[in-house]
Amino acid sequence: MVLADLPASATAQDAAVVRVLSYNIRSLRDDRQALARVIRACAPDVVCVQEAPRFFRWRKAAAWLARETDLVHTTGGATATGPMLLTSLRAHVERTEDILLPRVPGLHRRGLATAVLRFGGHRGAGDIRLGVVSCHLSLAAAERYDQAGMVLDHLAALDVPYAVLAGDINDVPDGPAFQRLAGPLRDGWAVGPWGSEFTYSPGRPRRRIDALFATEGVEILGCGVPAGLPGVTDADLKAASDHLPVLAALRLPRPEPGPR
Repeated sequence: MVLADLPASATAQDAAVVRVLSYNIRSLRDDRQALARVIRACAPDVVCVQEAPRFFRWRKAAAWLARETDLVHTTGGATATGPMLLTSLRAHVERTEDILLPRVPGLHRRGLATAVLRFGGHRGAGDIRLGVVSCHLSLAAAERYDQAGMVLDHLAALDVPYAVLAGDINDVPDGPAFQRLAGPLRDGWAVGPWGSEFTYSPGRPRRRIDALFATEGVEILGCGVPAGLPGVTDADLKAASDHLPVLAALRLPRPEPGPR
């Protein structure tokens, strides 16, 4: 299946459809222009970034990526030790928080970029609120499992009816950390497979270690590694990063209209 098979972002007639992209960009160490082409072609409303630049002049690098992809740097980067959120102008930012997870001696400290976003309602029905978390879990199995539980706690703490978690899980679908997330949440690929499954590595992808999860009530119209991106070649996908992106189209339930 190609990109045209995936529902587009919301229009005035269907304000509840939101596109969420998850992408480990390896600190912009690869072909930046290819990366920007891939992100633009996906036409996302929200981008959950992992391995955003986090050292010297990281804000300048984040601003460059946002500018080149027609998005806004919403939160994260060095302040979340790598996870970052970019959003389109469709998303109204209600609040953000960058969270540092507990440090384990000898291991890279991990964090979360989180936000509550509002998308315009339909025919006066009011805004639709969506919690979003971008994460990058540990390479160490025990720490990764513990972090999965912490991510679920922070997702619940957003206190919104609908939420999305996306990121580099560093675990395969039958692994303990992945399963811990997939228990209370819905695995996007498992529910609405679209495109390709495996995300690592781009040359010969054989593992799905990047994923998108959603809470109950979020309709997953399609989720997977995008194919048939306009203006993007296979060479671009291989050159942009050491991971492939995961794109999902989600339909959010509209709130009931209030009394007039």
